[in-house]
Amino acid sequence: MAKFSSTLMGLLAAAALASSGLAFAAEPGMKDNDGMLTDHHGATLYTFDKDADGKSACNDKCAINWPPLTAKPGDKASGKWTIIKRDDGSMQWAYEGKPVYFYKDDKKAGDMTGDGKGGAWHIIKP
Repeated sequence: MAKFSSTLMGLLAAAALASSGLAFAAEPGMKDNDGMLTDHHGATLYTFDKDADGKSACNDKCAINWPPLTAKPGDKASGKWTIIKRDDGSMQWAYEGKPVYFYKDDKKAGDMTGDGKGGAWHIIKP
């Protein structure tokens, strides 16, 4: 009975920790079968050469064509993923210090039509 009680107590403690907010949220992107980063729906993620580490240079019309991967309130940085503040005050995910974007002309999972655009936009391949 003591062994059962200690196992039950361990499970209860783990459940309490997971629900307490100390649990880590999922990272916003993941590696697909081709080795590039996508969001959890399979949309290709890009970086922009004109960005400085931790600062987006893509605002206004640029951000319409290249929507930022936005962070929600309560999201937490994890591993190579950080959160930066954009010029408009919104929050954006960054991977290894580089702000992360989608491309408006990518219409379905796996599209990567933005790669190489203007010589400055690149698929993220960790």
